[in-house]
Amino acid sequence: MSNIDDILDFNKQFVDGRKYEKYATSKYPNKRMVIVTCMDTRLTEMLPKALNLRNGDAKIIKNAGAIVTQPFGNIMRSILVALYELQADEVFVIGHNNCGMTGLNPELIIQHMEERGVSTETITTLKHSGLNLMRWLTGFDNVRDSVINSVSIIRNHPLLPSNILVHGLIIDSETGELDLVDDAKRQV
Repeated sequence: MSNIDDILDFNKQFVDGRKYEKYATSKYPNKRMVIVTCMDTRLTEMLPKALNLRNGDAKIIKNAGAIVTQPFGNIMRSILVALYELQADEVFVIGHNNCGMTGLNPELIIQHMEERGVSTETITTLKHSGLNLMRWLTGFDNVRDSVINSVSIIRNHPLLPSNILVHGLIIDSETGELDLVDDAKRQV
C-alpha cells in the first residue's frame, strides 16, 4: 500500500540522470512573492501555471483551505520569514472554489478519527485540556470571506512591514481563472 519504494526508486533515477539541473535556482524567490494557498491536489500544477510561475519564482505556503487562523501561528511565521529573510515583498492569499474546507463538519472528522483508531478517551482529554477541538477542526462557509479574513490578519499584523502589498484571490480549480477579491492597491 505504501508509495515509498516507488518514490525511492524514481528518486534514484532522477538524481542519477541529473534531472534536477533544470530546476536549479536560489532560495530567494525570483518574483519576490509569497503565496498562501490550499493543499488541494488540483492546484499542485495548475496554480503555478495559471500565475505564470516557474520553479524559484515564489515561496508557496500550503495548508488546508489557504487559511491564516493564528496571527502568531506557523503560516504567519513563514510569511514573515519570506519577507524579512528571503527577499519577498508581496503576499498573495489564494483560495479556490469547491474547497474541501467549505462546510467542514468537525463532529464528522472526530467520528472518522475514532473509526480509524483514535480513542474516545484521547478526544475527551484534548477537549478538557483547553483545546477547542470543534473550532480547530472547523473550515469555513464561504471561500471569499475566508480569503478576505486571512488577508486582514496578514495585512494588520504588527510585524508586517508597512510597504508590503497583500492581495486576496480565488482560483477556479477547474479552469485556473483568477478572481481578485481583495486588492492591496486599493488599500494603499
